[in-house]
Amino acid sequence: MLDGPLVFLDLETTGATATHDRITEVGIVEVNAGRLIGEWSTLVNPGISIPPAIQSLTGITNRMVALAPSFDEIGAQLRARLDGRLLVAHNARFDYGFLRNEFQRAGVRFSSRVLCTVRLSRKLFPRHARHNLDALMARHGIRCDARHRALGDARALWALVQRWQEALGAGAVASAAADLVKSPTVPAGLASDVFDDIPECPGVYLFHGQNGVVLYVGKSVNLRARVMSHFSGDHRVNKDMKIAREVVRIDWVETPGELGALIEESRLVKQLAPVYNRRLRRTAELCSWHWRNGDPECEPRLVRARDLDIAQFSDLYGLFRSRAAAIEALREIAAGHGLCSILLGLEKRQGPCFAHQIKRCRGACVGKESRETHALRLAQALADLRMQPWPFRGRIGVRETAPAGDRTEIIVLDRWCYLGTARSEADLQELRESRPQPRFDLDTYRILTRFFNGPRRDYTVVEMAA
Repeated sequence: MLDGPLVFLDLETTGATATHDRITEVGIVEVNAGRLIGEWSTLVNPGISIPPAIQSLTGITNRMVALAPSFDEIGAQLRARLDGRLLVAHNARFDYGFLRNEFQRAGVRFSSRVLCTVRLSRKLFPRHARHNLDALMARHGIRCDARHRALGDARALWALVQRWQEALGAGAVASAAADLVKSPTVPAGLASDVFDDIPECPGVYLFHGQNGVVLYVGKSVNLRARVMSHFSGDHRVNKDMKIAREVVRIDWVETPGELGALIEESRLVKQLAPVYNRRLRRTAELCSWHWRNGDPECEPRLVRARDLDIAQFSDLYGLFRSRAAAIEALREIAAGHGLCSILLGLEKRQGPCFAHQIKRCRGACVGKESRETHALRLAQALADLRMQPWPFRGRIGVRETAPAGDRTEIIVLDRWCYLGTARSEADLQELRESRPQPRFDLDTYRILTRFFNGPRRDYTVVEMAA
């Protein structure tokens, strides 16, 4: 891997968004067979103003690039230096994304194998927490006389790889690099460059077969990596093998964050019923046990999801995909806790229940145990199944912003129900005015409880009027 032709590349840009910002400087270090064979660097006129903060960071000013060539003018020369070589960069998808967008503006389709030195460092030194370039240079004793300039940073990357090879051995570094650069097998029905345009951001992806049939819907915080993983030959499961034989088109929907991707996946699976999705299917029989906690005169009552009163979640226990599953779960609870099947409504008879006859019920059905004590034990037995109360005062919006800061969505929720997504102020106003009624969905409930109970993610809760 690292014995072949390599290009260590660094770009300076006007900002962080490849579709909007532009390149201001290119620096490359060319290596072949482990030997330095050349360097090349040029300033680039971006055609837009460089923000003051970027000028301060890089030292590249608007005056410096005013007479520099445009990307169109250097594109052919740059591509000649990159073609056929493994592109090595720090946070490589950043640099690669800028290159692809600049070439695309010039009417050129560019693709390359890419090795990210951030990912390589994490793979080689997993115990270290920090893998930014400054931290790596300090850790490995590398000096850079032109930090935040393209050629200076590209030289630092080449020095970094040499230092890793000295410390761990060339074979170990090459093996780790090969694992990271490993190309997936492109299915026969897809173009060879099909993965190049898929972004590395959260979202939902759809695999289509012949005649537009939806084969599979999935989600990820990194669309490109997840889609490619389906077609890695050495990790392929039976489902992926079937998809690879049938897929002819890949579509995707970008979302600013993880919650939007989770909800969109659930919604699309129910709407489209993909061939190879087993989870998140629409379930007509979804039901729950309703019981007024502590009421000795009340037996649990099975209610369907469409009849659930979401304002009374504290009286609901468990969510089951069928009536039979709900009854079986209650029978197991009764058997495990010595509860009476008659008082639970599972057995219709006079006198002792069957479990009492075989000494597995404590006798609430024949007066040996009070109904109050039985109700208390039932409450304890059902505690783990109790539905979580809505942790907010009323309707809320969850604001998620894309890492690049170029896209924001507000996901509107009410009592564990999804009401809609606002991508603009007009969308949000429409949701406020239309006031859609909450409709309970098991998968949305599970998504939201895991999301709010899990580790803190990058989102903001917006309280909305009740």
